Amino acid sequence: MDYSQFTPMQFDALKEVSNIGAGNAATALSRLLNRKVDMTVPSVNIIPLESVFTKIDAEKIAVGVIVRVLGDTPGNILFIFEKEVAFDIIKKLTGTQEEELSEMGASVVAEIGNIISASYMNAISRFTNLAITPSVPAVSYDMMAAILSTSFIEAGQFEDNVLDFETEFLQDDLNKISGHFYYIPMPGSLEKILNTLGVN
Repeated sequence: MDYSQFTPMQFDALKEVSNIGAGNAATALSRLLNRKVDMTVPSVNIIPLESVFTKIDAEKIAVGVIVRVLGDTPGNILFIFEKEVAFDIIKKLTGTQEEELSEMGASVVAEIGNIISASYMNAISRFTNLAITPSVPAVSYDMMAAILSTSFIEAGQFEDNVLDFETEFLQDDLNKISGHFYYIPMPGSLEKILNTLGVN
């Protein structure tokens, strides 16, 4: 399938599913943080795998959460937080200001990634009736380029394109946490989702 030829209806369907996933994630995060959190999806983009590397500061230190998607639409999910954002979340949840990522900090970020990925996968599953299950998340703390390279090391068996959800967490008018949520589908996975949504 030529992803560059996506119709507005196809993007609207993906955006709608993504918004529901974001809403579910916001509710779960609000409970975890014990404060109101809104989560929005400003845009959904399908981009060539190689272009992901051109849009980042390759040497910037970041925290990545990697989740393998199992079931009817296999692939990988990668959620990337900038270091400062990840450490701010850890401080809010544990009260501890970290200089380097500790085991406790990694567990906190993994749980955030688990909540977000599960919320998105549950939304897609509910809309499509496909069996989709996220695996246990793994956390990577390294330069952006290294995290992406590690995450996409199996790129040979994946599609050439990546589904990129730009996301924002809004804790209040002054605190916005932005991140990128990538779904790297195995061949046929995204087509299957679109087919079941009736827009392919």
